[in-house]
Amino acid sequence: MKNILKKSIYTIATLYISFAIISCESDFTDIDTNVISNTKFTTNDILLEVNATNSPLAQLQTDNISRQINQYLLGVYASADYEKISASIVSQLAIESNLQVIDASDITDTTTVLTKIDTVFLKLPYPVSLEDVSNANSNFEFDGLVGNATTPYSLNVFRSNTYLNNFNPSDPTKINSYHSKDEFEKIGVPLNVETDYPFSPSLNDTMFVVKRRMIDNTVVGRDTIKIFSSSASDNPIPFARVPLNEDVFQQLFLDKYEDEAFGSQASFNDYFRGIILEASGDDGSLITYNFNTSNASLNPSIEVYYTNTVYKIGTTDTIKTVRKNNSFLLSGYRVNTFDMVDKTYPNNNEIKIQGAAGSEGSLNMLDATTLSNLRSNDWLINDASLTFYINQSADTASVPERLYLYKTNGAISNPVLSQVEDAVSEAAFGGINGFLERDSDGKAEKYTFKITDYISDLALGLTDYNPTLKIKVFNTSDVPTTDTIFRNLSWNPRAVTLFNQDPINGDKKAVLKISYSEKK
Repeated sequence: MKNILKKSIYTIATLYISFAIISCESDFTDIDTNVISNTKFTTNDILLEVNATNSPLAQLQTDNISRQINQYLLGVYASADYEKISASIVSQLAIESNLQVIDASDITDTTTVLTKIDTVFLKLPYPVSLEDVSNANSNFEFDGLVGNATTPYSLNVFRSNTYLNNFNPSDPTKINSYHSKDEFEKIGVPLNVETDYPFSPSLNDTMFVVKRRMIDNTVVGRDTIKIFSSSASDNPIPFARVPLNEDVFQQLFLDKYEDEAFGSQASFNDYFRGIILEASGDDGSLITYNFNTSNASLNPSIEVYYTNTVYKIGTTDTIKTVRKNNSFLLSGYRVNTFDMVDKTYPNNNEIKIQGAAGSEGSLNMLDATTLSNLRSNDWLINDASLTFYINQSADTASVPERLYLYKTNGAISNPVLSQVEDAVSEAAFGGINGFLERDSDGKAEKYTFKITDYISDLALGLTDYNPTLKIKVFNTSDVPTTDTIFRNLSWNPRAVTLFNQDPINGDKKAVLKISYSEKK
């Protein structure tokens, strides 16, 4: 009760009294904080050592069955300082209702209809943003691309023979799950026209012209394909086009539109179980694609364009030509697979943080002795910040804009993951922070986490739960929503090298700084 009363008094007082603590440690920038300061209290701060080690990841859950993931990573990226990653995507396809190659009105006793496929391709709209947000017609730039867009990697599109199931086949009472290391069975050769298609994203890919042809290849028209963010926009969104085998899609799709396989989405999912977008190669780039935008034209799809020519029976007289196309969105269940070249990082003065299924940092602080001493001092914790400096001599080409902290009980087989208190209690004020800070030269310098409530609760004895903390590359799904459960997801491949607590790091070693007030 005494401790609880102290925290209540502190909370009330901090609503009215505020000033910045000036530290004698010149290497740290104090964060403005509310503290008790009057004739009965003095304020001070201490620096406590932390123990940070590498914590490589074996795999992550990467399906959207139970976790509703809508963003998926595709491509290849290699760095000498981190694990090479090849990210591929497995996805079901969505079908349109009542698919018909030939319209019923064109089939009469006096006509015959011949169909010619004009083109089939995989469409991948690029995630982009405007260079000048105030000008809707300014140039686009890639949003979140990692690596070198001019270095191509190999992309192959396969038909999948693995049925993506909502329920666990071994226990149908449980929801199924798929992970970044899962393997999926392929059927036959690649569906793309050019095997090992050299894929290199380009912002210049803003349009494609489809030549419409009769059965004898006579061109009867042209369709210009562009994608726009809205009907009011005239600034086309760039997209990739990977040509697919027309004969194969004639046999697998058009010839079966009116068969039972296309009678329902469930029947189609069993007939055509999905596609695999497989990325491979020595290097290239990675892009996170959005599969669930409100504008369906901005979602990845397989596009089939074909032209029907209606003839008068017994003649070569053309009555009319009908241009048609069908879109098959990469929809339903999806899985991201990460082929990552495992690295054994040395036990030295660094920790490696890499997104996807790369590496995290494992953080232990406030051991039993330190915590006991902290509690015996009877302090009121005003501010607690955890700072990690970046090794600027390592690869900083794709450093994360933010890192994140979460709690784990350390169980290997089935760990319990939860949010750090400040991520919830201070959500309206940036949560635990962890944003990238740059030095005066603009170089990536450090990350600082705010964990005042977490440390305060431990110091006041309001909780004895003091688990291992993990440091990871921030993902938009990390932010707490309706509960304190943490769900470890990642489609952010960025990486950074941090200095740990080794004394060799000098004034850039990792430390926990606690600012406090105590009675005189």
